[in-house]
Amino acid sequence: MDERAQREAPETSLDRAVRAAAAAGLVGPEHPVAGFLDADAVLEAVGDLHEAFDGVATLHTFAVKAAPLVPVLRLLGSAGMGWEAASPGELALALAAGAAADRVVLDSPAKTRAELAYALKLGAGVNADNLDELERIKELLADHETSSALGIRLNPQVGTGVIEAMSTAGASSKFGTPIGDPGDRERAVDAVLDFPQLSRVHVHVGSQGCSLELMATGVRAAYEFAEEVNNRAGHQQVRAIDIGGGLPVNFQDDQRRPAFREYADLLRTRVPGLFSGRYELVTEFGRSLVAKAGFIAAQVEYTKEAGGRRIALTHAGAQVATRTVLMPQAWPLRVSAYDAAGAPHQGEPVVQDVAGPCCFAGDLVARERVLPRLSAGDLVVLHDTGGYYYSSHWAYNSLARPAIYAFTTRTDANGAQDRHHGPGTQGGGGQVRFAVVRAEQSIQEILAESGACQRDALTGLLDGDRVKDQGTHNVL
Repeated sequence: MDERAQREAPETSLDRAVRAAAAAGLVGPEHPVAGFLDADAVLEAVGDLHEAFDGVATLHTFAVKAAPLVPVLRLLGSAGMGWEAASPGELALALAAGAAADRVVLDSPAKTRAELAYALKLGAGVNADNLDELERIKELLADHETSSALGIRLNPQVGTGVIEAMSTAGASSKFGTPIGDPGDRERAVDAVLDFPQLSRVHVHVGSQGCSLELMATGVRAAYEFAEEVNNRAGHQQVRAIDIGGGLPVNFQDDQRRPAFREYADLLRTRVPGLFSGRYELVTEFGRSLVAKAGFIAAQVEYTKEAGGRRIALTHAGAQVATRTVLMPQAWPLRVSAYDAAGAPHQGEPVVQDVAGPCCFAGDLVARERVLPRLSAGDLVVLHDTGGYYYSSHWAYNSLARPAIYAFTTRTDANGAQDRHHGPGTQGGGGQVRFAVVRAEQSIQEILAESGACQRDALTGLLDGDRVKDQGTHNVL
């Protein structure tokens, strides 16, 4: 696109948000990096998900790990979502957001007895990862009742996608009870039949890099397993099928694809029995609900020329885009350039690297990208970061976790702007209003996290005056 076309291109909601954030000082010299989430886009995605599975009883849960931020979880809950937690911390976040226990599903390959006991007492749904965990749950319930919906996670062993680390249904995946190896399916069916309280089966094939066909193949395997259990039981013991999440995200442009409707329609074709009304469905989507709604904005601090390459040194690097920096082929991000006022950059396009602040040579979020010629004070935007980029902060170099803001341009039923709740600016597309989702980490918080309150712990431990008897060791 030439400069004239750029100037004449309509302003997007992201453009308005960047301009408003710069004007409000949310990103710039005082706060050189921040994350942003379009609340309206999140709610739109949730609506699309509900519409895609319309007509069948479904508990849609959000994978907390994709955006472990209490205000975001609460927003999703207000839109009818439940929550999928994979750790005690994620369970606590869901509860802090107002989760009802029966709308939570606890998944994890390594649940402790204490974690299981708490979830069962709470009444949260629990998917056992393996047969040993199933036995542990039975032991915990020997003297106590629970209202928890209990399930077992299966590994259908249907293969991996193009990103092996994101695939969870390979032959030797660490997740789930395998049902493809000799004798394993029979053992799993017997274990379920021997535990009448177990009423769900769970499958999750993977996420980014997994095709819809691969995901549907895994879901079909779970459905066939449930049917086998019910046929052998002589009644419907398994009443719900948890199909997991994992819808991949398009990182190439602004389009949200594949769509939830596309996936649901494929399942209707490949596994029609899912939609017969005999089974309740559970889903656990995460990245696909929030990724396209987020972006990271960062200030360019310096630029330089080295070896014939222009390099823009910014404040967005491996600490906020860890996967992109360490696995650039698997997790490339689009980068856009804005001037210091938050307007789309109109400079001459040149090939340049966009580097981060971390102290290692590979801290690059973009290599040899054609972007308007960046200068100190300009802003760069990393697109599609609403999923996982706010949960995978790397504390390398003790860099602070950035603030995260949600924004909206929503109007009321009469077309007027909603009442102002925080910093915002008026633009051609209406006022952009922000709310703090997570405050920027302070230096004091970094110190506390790094043991500053225990600074004398080791010198005291090794102080000869305090350890009179060298043959005695005090163990905490």
